[in-house]
Amino acid sequence: MSLRQMEYLVTVVEEASFTRAADLLGVTQSALSHQIKALEREAGGPLLERLPRGVRLTPMGRAFLPHAELAVRSAGRAWRAAHAAAGAEGGELHLATLHALAVGVLPGLFARWRRERPGMRLVVHEYATGEELRDAMEHGVADLAVGHRPKGWDGPVVSLGEEEVVVVVPPDDPLASRAAVRLTGLADRDWVRCALEPVVDGRRFLDLACERAGFTPRTAVDTEHSSTAVAMAAAGLGILVTPAHVAARQNCVTLPLDPPWRREVTAFSRVRLTGATAAFADLLAEAGLPSVNAETGA
Repeated sequence: MSLRQMEYLVTVVEEASFTRAADLLGVTQSALSHQIKALEREAGGPLLERLPRGVRLTPMGRAFLPHAELAVRSAGRAWRAAHAAAGAEGGELHLATLHALAVGVLPGLFARWRRERPGMRLVVHEYATGEELRDAMEHGVADLAVGHRPKGWDGPVVSLGEEEVVVVVPPDDPLASRAAVRLTGLADRDWVRCALEPVVDGRRFLDLACERAGFTPRTAVDTEHSSTAVAMAAAGLGILVTPAHVAARQNCVTLPLDPPWRREVTAFSRVRLTGATAAFADLLAEAGLPSVNAETGA
């Protein structure tokens, strides 16, 4: 059972096609099929079910695939770590993060990294929720993750500071002149909701917070992405709670909550930070999170 065979299996599953996988891997379909069959013989049974249109994992294949993915991705990380430790100019750094952080926090840091290491390619993997980000890192999708502190994480975790969650309103909203707002004072307002809201014990965090404040939020608009939610709130369709950096540079007013809502942002990995991964974590820690003026959203 070889790493190459596992890479072939992972690629076939990702492409859902022997034809596309063979093209991507640069091998013939017959060679690819031969290697998959050899892997299945060693595994003790069929891993893939060949369908008229595509392929499907068997129960044995579903059990085998996560371990194959981890082996393939760990090998890639090992190569990148060795390449970086040797001082090579090329190579790749794979980063996993939340969509909101990728939009609101990381672009400037990525630009600084590229100026300092122009020969290194950045590969960014974006996820909607912290649960998806954690799951991806457990499966070895990236060298380093940037997100909220993962509960019970066994690998290294570097604190990068706190992001503040604010209320977003249009400039002409009656709340716009306030220095801060209390959640209990928002019971009669319409809300813009976003699918990327944090989930706690199976429930969206805003629902839990409003319940504790004695009301149920009245949803006017449901959106998929945080940037869309900010645009909707800025247009006056409802108020929104979101990290301050997401609302930066938008035509809106952001107001801190009283008491404040803050969440720690961290960089974390499965293995000890070395080479380029450690250098990028150091850059993140040194730069910290960008501050946002709560009154102007700028």
